[in-house]
Amino acid sequence: MIRNWGIRSRVMLVAVLPTLVLAIVLTAFYTGSRVTDHREAHLARGQAFARQLAAASEYAVFSGNRESLRRLAGAMLAETDVLGVMIIDRNGDALARSGRLDATLPLPRRTAWTPGLVTASGTLRVIEPVLPTSLDLDDGFNGAALDPPSGAKPPPALGTVVVDISRAQLNARQNELLITGSTAILMVLIGSLVLAHYMSRGVTGPIRRVASAVERIGRGQFSARLSGIGGGTLRTLADGVNQMAAKLASAHEDMSRQIADATAELRARKDEAERATLSKSRFLAAASHDLRQPMHALGLFIAELSQHTHAPASRRLVERIAASAEAMENLLDSLLDISKLDAGVLEPHISSFPLQPVLDRIAAEQRPRADTQDLLLRTRPTPLWVESDPVLFERIIGNLVSNAVRYTRKGRVLIACRRRGERVRIEVRDSGVGIAADAQEIIFQEFIQLDNPARSRDKGLGLGLAIVRRLTDLLGHRLAVRSRPGRGSVFAIEVPLTQPVEYAEPGETRRQPGDLAGVRVALVDDDPLAQAGMRSLLTSWGCEVSAGSDIESVLEALARSGDEPQLIISDYRLHPTSNGIDAIRMTRARYGENLPAALISGDTAPETLRLAQAEGLALLHKPVRPARLRALLNRLSHPERDF
Repeated sequence: MIRNWGIRSRVMLVAVLPTLVLAIVLTAFYTGSRVTDHREAHLARGQAFARQLAAASEYAVFSGNRESLRRLAGAMLAETDVLGVMIIDRNGDALARSGRLDATLPLPRRTAWTPGLVTASGTLRVIEPVLPTSLDLDDGFNGAALDPPSGAKPPPALGTVVVDISRAQLNARQNELLITGSTAILMVLIGSLVLAHYMSRGVTGPIRRVASAVERIGRGQFSARLSGIGGGTLRTLADGVNQMAAKLASAHEDMSRQIADATAELRARKDEAERATLSKSRFLAAASHDLRQPMHALGLFIAELSQHTHAPASRRLVERIAASAEAMENLLDSLLDISKLDAGVLEPHISSFPLQPVLDRIAAEQRPRADTQDLLLRTRPTPLWVESDPVLFERIIGNLVSNAVRYTRKGRVLIACRRRGERVRIEVRDSGVGIAADAQEIIFQEFIQLDNPARSRDKGLGLGLAIVRRLTDLLGHRLAVRSRPGRGSVFAIEVPLTQPVEYAEPGETRRQPGDLAGVRVALVDDDPLAQAGMRSLLTSWGCEVSAGSDIESVLEALARSGDEPQLIISDYRLHPTSNGIDAIRMTRARYGENLPAALISGDTAPETLRLAQAEGLALLHKPVRPARLRALLNRLSHPERDF
């Protein structure tokens, strides 16, 4: 504990402790000596009283004169502190008694030759024998001849004198001495503290000034200096602190200049990196747009081609072309989903729905692939309801199940649910290859596939788990993974539990798209190939199409024919001075503000998504799947129907 004390506390301890110890030792020695002196004087006084009484009562005890003994005992009570007196003969019988004897102290049972002392808390008992006196007779004989022989016993005592003396004054004096000693120690302690206080101020004052200066320097006040600190070691310390502050100030200035230079260089490199990133983003956006344009046209041509009758060999070729195009569209759709999530334009629609129908749909969708791999895919029935976005939730679980089926060579995949308080934990368990502990975080990054170094297309694109992580973050659901290499994996999310409500399955209200025959469509697309593919597909559906590379030419064609369009489809990117939103505005200005419209774009930039949402336009990204396009056209051309 002393290690944590400051300098001032230590100085006061050094100043006070020796003085206090010395005062205690001296006071204890002085008080003890005085107490011993008083105790010995009290004892000597009691013994003197007892001896005096024993000598005076010798003849009376010898002669049995009790009256004389009582007078002697009564006279002894006149002495100060004498409480009681008792004279006993050699047989132990009391010859005389006066005063009050302490009943707690024992009396001699027989006549004692030697004196004795018995003490109690408040009484001192002195026991003195009454001895016979030897008489020397001057008869001319040699006195030495009358001495008893060597080793002879002394004559027996005639009796015993017992004197009780009060210890009250002795105890009072002892207490007085103790109080005086304690007072002296207290005064020494107070004086030592006062002296130590002033001494510590003189010693620690300069040190505190040094510490304060060092603290200011530590906070960056390099102009702090010490002056008038004293001499000797303190002066040397102050000079050292001043030199340190000067060197730190110089070093700080140099470092500030270096930081300023480094900051300027870093800013320049940052600007250069931002320009490079912007250029890369523009390049990727342009490349994505340019890639989507031919893919969009290719999909439209394939859709139209598949509607014709072909020989079996030609039909297989068309199907393979369609499968390859679909794989490319899946990649572009996944990239679009990532773009939407990163842009923050995807708004969840939270509602209550039962889990079992969602799990059944996912299992039905993935079961054919599981069967081809001899995997057992099953769901554990559950009556629970949850609160989430049904579409996004189904996308999360669907991605997890698809991933489990893809990376499980044998065994089974299980979808199970269980309640945890006010939440429901949905788990997708597999007996697949498993994931090492150090890789269980990076699998949620884009294009990460641990068991696909050759980038085999049948094992996906590496975007499914990245989309799962973004969707769970968007919905506020907890996502967890538990896995061991070779022992399979468990992916789980936790969703809020809710109570059942009236609910209709989405599939119960879906209908097949209606007939588009005779629907007049205004089509604007500046890409000739995409325009030709869209015109051909719409015409095969029975639509009447007025198409052009810009809105002006389309409006002129409509004016010449005298027909009014029933809906307009426009590409977003047109010539540099306009875009699809402008084209739709111009068409609505001529044919009515309620004219149904759809926007098609190969641009996945967040700004495009926000502009379309702000305008209230349906947006389809290239390449557009014909089924999705037809469903949109039916919804736009027949808003009163439920498709």
